[in-house]
Amino acid sequence: MPKMKTKKSASKRFRFTATGKVKRSKAYHSHILTKKPTKRKRHLRGTTIANASDVGHVRAMLPYAK
Repeated sequence: MPKMKTKKSASKRFRFTATGKVKRSKAYHSHILTKKPTKRKRHLRGTTIANASDVGHVRAMLPYAK
């Protein structure tokens, strides 16, 4: 059977933690930042854990991730 392909867009957006959770960056922090308050932009920094209902989809897109 041939190797499964990794979805490259997903590999750039998601990382797995050592315990198997999925890390993701927060949305709405890439452009049109002038109209957003500083507090909102500050809270959009960094990463967060993906919702449990989405983890299955992420694992399917990244078959060789840990």
